Amino acid sequence: MLRRREPVPFAFVAEADRFRSNVTPPPRQRASAREMAGRWLLGLTIVAGFAGSLALGMPALSQDQAPSQTQQSQASQGH
Repeated sequence: MLRRREPVPFAFVAEADRFRSNVTPPPRQRASAREMAGRWLLGLTIVAGFAGSLALGMPALSQDQAPSQTQQSQASQGH
């Protein structure tokens, strides 16, 4: 399937999709020790938050097998 292009008045516009730059971008700067420490601290804080919420939430999600006599309300005992 051959796709025809619309005629354009300037040749460089028609050849723009084939243009490749010979200029390389500058290398990325390495993160400083302070930035790396900040990233680690943020990551550890997030992981600790998840672990803490899991540790605090698990007892609330667990189901008791049989309710004990002390946990029943007085209405259920007929008082």
